[in-house]
Amino acid sequence: MNAFDVIVIGAGPAGEVAAGRLGERGLRVAIVEDRLVGGECSFWACMPSKALLRPAEVLAEAARVPGAAEAVTRPLDVQAVLDRRDEVIHDLDDAAQLPWIEERGIELVRGVAEITGERRVRVGGRELEAEKAVILASGSRALVPPIEGLRESEPWTNVEITTAKHVPERLLILGGGVVGVEMAQAWATLGSQVTLIEALPRLIAREEPFASEEVQAALEARGVTVKLGAKATRVAREDATTTVELEDGSSFAGDELLVAIGRRPSTEPVEGLGFEAGKPIPVDDRYRVEGHEWLFAIGDVNGHALLTHMGKYQARLVADLILGDDHFAPNPADGPASPRVIFTDPQVAAVGLTLEAARESIPGAECFDARTSGNAGGSFYGRNAPGTARIVVDPATRRIVGATITGAEVAEFLHAATIAIVGEIPLERLRHAVPAFPTRSELWLHLLEKSGI
Repeated sequence: MNAFDVIVIGAGPAGEVAAGRLGERGLRVAIVEDRLVGGECSFWACMPSKALLRPAEVLAEAARVPGAAEAVTRPLDVQAVLDRRDEVIHDLDDAAQLPWIEERGIELVRGVAEITGERRVRVGGRELEAEKAVILASGSRALVPPIEGLRESEPWTNVEITTAKHVPERLLILGGGVVGVEMAQAWATLGSQVTLIEALPRLIAREEPFASEEVQAALEARGVTVKLGAKATRVAREDATTTVELEDGSSFAGDELLVAIGRRPSTEPVEGLGFEAGKPIPVDDRYRVEGHEWLFAIGDVNGHALLTHMGKYQARLVADLILGDDHFAPNPADGPASPRVIFTDPQVAAVGLTLEAARESIPGAECFDARTSGNAGGSFYGRNAPGTARIVVDPATRRIVGATITGAEVAEFLHAATIAIVGEIPLERLRHAVPAFPTRSELWLHLLEKSGI
């Protein structure tokens, strides 16, 4: 039996942060990983997808600037984009991720973890024991729904689409959420003929309707065929062609099919404790697993917010709790209202509640809108690009409870809104937060003016 203070299962972003924080404070830590250290985000999601999206985003911004637009005389170098993507993911080699583990005295155990009892973990033929706690940070995998013929057609998931070595001539995508719209844009700009099929009436349905409309318009302008309200009933693959049949009797054919309709928690390590496979692990307000005070579940596996930054947030809180420091807030910052960005062009940056969600719990919730680039800064960045900024306000407290900003390169705008919401700053106080001139941050002045400030 190998004894540690803490065993962390999963070396993705959440697991890395928890293990690192504990190791830095001198605890004996083991981290277990069955794939690559760095996890899904580093190799098959956040990082490679942004590497695929960024070149066309830069080109689009250059085309908005007189002088720069005339200097752009060549299309994207597709092979260079793919090569840069491979550089970002280190050619699927995690060697560069290992030094930080060694520097903190953490022991890396490679293999599939199984929790066999209280504070006990088996990895292959090795038995590990934790004296203080076990942290489950096993993440999630792509969900493949039970559509007739789908599995047999060998569809791509985020793993294949973010690491593909060639550009499919025809790409079908099932799902118009974040992965679906981002990959539709990325591969359309690299030369694929993309068809995006979504069962709901609009894309990115959890965001504000104007965000859905702007993203759809941008995709269609890039040649993407968007099919909404379309439910797939059957999939078939013959030779090199995959065909998706829809409920309305129509069908679409492609060379590859991406399934991007959601995620399922990777619960395999705890299924022996009686938890249902593929369902979020229930936790209390300190991320302790119900019925097991020694076991914590953080990141995608608990289902609170399937976002890398929120998994890292949970990891910091749990690591500090194990170290004896309780930094939990009365109202945790994770959940459906977490800060989130969709890296299409236009980007969608949102935090807190949409107007529709706010009106379910806040009487009289109201919104105020402004054009994202409708200011002096917009003459230089995102010039003439579509984009809308909205704040959602609780009229009783005069505080912002939600914000959505769309437009060219607006991701970095989001943190100001996050601070305003988490800090519960009244609108009257925000009038004294003066944005510099000439920046697009002046959109905050327009929003406040519309709110009556």
